Amino acid sequence: MKLLLHSCCAPCTTFCLKALRADGHEVSGYFFNPNIHPYTEFRRRLDTFKEYCLSQGHSATTDETYGLRHFLSEIGQDVDGRCAQCYRMRLYPTAELARKLGADAFTTTLLISPYQDHELLARVAEEAAQAAGVPFAYYDFRPGYRESVRMSREMGLYRQPYCGCIFSEEERYSPARR
Repeated sequence: MKLLLHSCCAPCTTFCLKALRADGHEVSGYFFNPNIHPYTEFRRRLDTFKEYCLSQGHSATTDETYGLRHFLSEIGQDVDGRCAQCYRMRLYPTAELARKLGADAFTTTLLISPYQDHELLARVAEEAAQAAGVPFAYYDFRPGYRESVRMSREMGLYRQPYCGCIFSEEERYSPARR
């Protein structure tokens, strides 16, 4: 099957790409993450992703637009409900690109994280699939999370300490939010 893999970062891509290739899928990638802040973090994740793709022979489209204003305008005042909107912001364009590329389906590396809301993520991805007319392929990559950590460390990939948005950074580092 020809799959488009939305990638949040290189470390999460490691296991997902390995598993999908092992299952015989032809995988292309898509880095589109307007949620990542600050700008230096966005650049570091993007550059690490591009280097990883080059090292693995992984063909990927990268959107290098820094999306602070777009992200904040999309979540509005609903900071606590931001994850659903963040998933929409990334998966609707992924589904649309999958359709344009003629992929059989799309999926996302977000599914490797034990910290993501899988039920919500799958629901939003199915909405995106319906809107674009291309199937969403759900994979529970969570059993490979520790292996992705190991793989990325062995490769010397930059591993980020928070999900990506400015609010997840606050939750990670602010003693008042932990």
